[in-house]
Amino acid sequence: MTVAIIGAGVMGETLLSGLVRGGHDPADLLVVERRPERAAELAERYAVTVVADVAAVAEADTIALVVKPQDMGDVLDELAPHVAAGQLVVSLAAGITTGFVESRLPDGVAVVRVMPNTPALVDEGMAAVSPGRHCDEEHLARAEAMLAPTGRVVRVPEKQQDAVTAISGSGPAYLFFVVESMIEAGVHLGLPRSTATELVVQTVVGSAKLLRETGEHPTVLREQVTSPGGTTAAAIRQLEDHKVRAAFITAMEAARDRSRALAATDD
Repeated sequence: MTVAIIGAGVMGETLLSGLVRGGHDPADLLVVERRPERAAELAERYAVTVVADVAAVAEADTIALVVKPQDMGDVLDELAPHVAAGQLVVSLAAGITTGFVESRLPDGVAVVRVMPNTPALVDEGMAAVSPGRHCDEEHLARAEAMLAPTGRVVRVPEKQQDAVTAISGSGPAYLFFVVESMIEAGVHLGLPRSTATELVVQTVVGSAKLLRETGEHPTVLREQVTSPGGTTAAAIRQLEDHKVRAAFITAMEAARDRSRALAATDD
């Protein structure tokens, strides 16, 4: 399978490096990048072909669009003359619907929409994929195989992508916000910042691993830490009094609504 990646920013390079680590032959990988210095950097680092002309993707089986949502229309207009039915186009741009991509490309081109997240940088990403009108099982399997080296992949109906964006797409930022807050609390309580950071980061990593490996519901794991009348119970009481749970729900609703608004602008 020949893969062309249009867009060599952070997520584009993450996808590229994942394919290489996953055993993909660099000779079958193509990157479209117009900045000469960046192109040279990627060619040297991954031994792949890097070109400036979008027309080169005509020979690729799969084309990954890893560009900013606001740039997608222009990229698709430039891409359209060089793709045909039989090729697969995978869009990793937030808020861009399969319908929008299909409307800019020749009829019959298969499109898959993906919502990735930044932990893909360390091969712990969570990506959700949704098929367009012309997709079949083979197309979805190709998209999943392309994303698998960077983490986990789940299939969802496209109507759920706004919720996915709010949960896993934006999710790392919520967790980083909590980590920031816990570190600041540690400093406030008298710990050196470096010590507070190590304590919080390892606690987050360990807790996530505990969740994954035990398969226990988070409520069960939380209750195991929360002794009646103890320190954790006192802290949880404050979080509940400050309606932290409700704030998270409201925040994710806001993220979902913003994703819907972004999608509406591409119609």
